[in-house]
Amino acid sequence: MLLKWRCRVCGYIYDPEEGDPPEIPPGTDFENVPEEWVCPVCGAEKNLFDPITR
Repeated sequence: MLLKWRCRVCGYIYDPEEGDPPEIPPGTDFENVPEEWVCPVCGAEKNLFDPITR
């Protein structure tokens, strides 16, 4: 099971099963998302996301 990640700024949840089409296809683990990707809601950088462990 792939981890979901939450944006610290706005709370957006990156779900690897959904991805962020069309840029990030479904099934893309967060570690494989390009470093230049930003939150689609608030524009926060990838390093401002934390894994959701539960």
